[in-house]
Amino acid sequence: MDPLSIFLLFVLTITFLWKRGAFRNGSSQNVPPGPRPLPLIGNLHLMDLKKPYITMYKLSKVYGPVFSIQLGSQKIVVLIGYETVKEALVKQAKAFDERPLIPMFEEFLGGHGVIFGHGESWKLMRRFALTNLRDYGMGRKTIEDKIIEECGFLVERFESYEGKPFENTEVMNAAASNIIISILFSQRFEYDNPLFLKLLSMINEIFQLVASPSVQLYNVFPALGFLSGARKKILNNRDELFDFLKSIFTEHLKELDANDQRNLTDSFLVRQQEDKNKMNGFFHTENLKAVVADLFSAGTLTTSTTIRWGLLLMMKYPEIQKKVQEEIAQVVGSAQPRTEHRAKMPYTDAVIHEIQRFASIVPTNIAHATTVDVTLKGYFIPRGTYIIPFLSSVLQDETQWEKPFKFYPEHFLDSDGKFVKRDAFLPFSAGRRICAGETLAKMELFLFFTSLLQKFTFQLAPGMSKDDLDFTPLVGLIALPVPYKCCALSRS
Repeated sequence: MDPLSIFLLFVLTITFLWKRGAFRNGSSQNVPPGPRPLPLIGNLHLMDLKKPYITMYKLSKVYGPVFSIQLGSQKIVVLIGYETVKEALVKQAKAFDERPLIPMFEEFLGGHGVIFGHGESWKLMRRFALTNLRDYGMGRKTIEDKIIEECGFLVERFESYEGKPFENTEVMNAAASNIIISILFSQRFEYDNPLFLKLLSMINEIFQLVASPSVQLYNVFPALGFLSGARKKILNNRDELFDFLKSIFTEHLKELDANDQRNLTDSFLVRQQEDKNKMNGFFHTENLKAVVADLFSAGTLTTSTTIRWGLLLMMKYPEIQKKVQEEIAQVVGSAQPRTEHRAKMPYTDAVIHEIQRFASIVPTNIAHATTVDVTLKGYFIPRGTYIIPFLSSVLQDETQWEKPFKFYPEHFLDSDGKFVKRDAFLPFSAGRRICAGETLAKMELFLFFTSLLQKFTFQLAPGMSKDDLDFTPLVGLIALPVPYKCCALSRS
């Protein structure tokens, strides 16, 4: 049979199966509804690959809070709204605590580490990470002192611009990164260190490229990976990052003392030596690289991105910035802000929470997967299903927030101006995969934000108006603000 005949037979077979329902949603079980998939591509033709969350919002209006989409042969179930996401990630936490096998992430980390790890390896690595983050200061005065010291360096750098316009991505990434680096390696890098800046640039690039259209197509059709330049760039950046980490591990091994462990890397290396004779142990070098890379990258970009959104919003709403500064002056005065002041600063606390809610820096969340057959909101979801607990739909749930699409700090204040917690405030996700560094991130956000607003008033660059500010996030795993220039005017 000639190639053309084979091709025509293939097309006719696919068309016949499609018409018979082989590619459609539906079974004897009550499965989540969704748009009818096309042969081979599924619902790919409906997706905005640059902003998939936009498509998901639109589909939720048609199909409800639990619906399915199909990308290629991959069936994905999307969860919309606070009640649905809470039921899955909290009430049925164990059933939804896996990660799906996403080609790009599997190739990048091999299923190791904390964020994208699987099974017993993930459970052990997460437990190790949480224990050591706490042991080396998370939530304690020791790390608070390090953050305050870094605030001093950051203020000095902002002062050096003398009120002239500057772009803050690089310096904010460096400041946030130094905190997690102190826990990982007991080190600190100067903001102008070329190696440090290169590493931060590579991490930033990775987070943007993994959500690019070409990588999303690679995840749907892995056989086409050779066509993706973004995939190649991600892997090249990974190799450079891992080479840097291996050089640090080598230095730590030279000075390793089991009785004097200085940081998380030391603790992992000691545990690795203790387990070296165990069969199928998890404390191997691949997990060490993955755990450190996870904490290094996530601990850098989440905090710095939130602060950058915060400064952008302060320029948009100078009246809110002024109220924060007045509260800082009233409670802290000219002293250094500390975490103990937070309880006496309800408005500032509300503004920080609202920045996190409004910015929603991980809009679609990190994907989950089911570990067992499960029923959610009356729908049957089989084991191994790819799940998107849509985080933006929680942080902008119209049943939970008075003004979900507006920046409105009063979401977190009662009628007396006291701070109130909100159940639907889940910027760190929820359940067994909740962000391991949540406590550290909260401390950093408060201290960085209050230290900067105590010392500076942030204004637009000359010639710009508030209408020129762009609040459209860049494409990426994390929703980065479009780079902008600001003026930090000294208040002293």
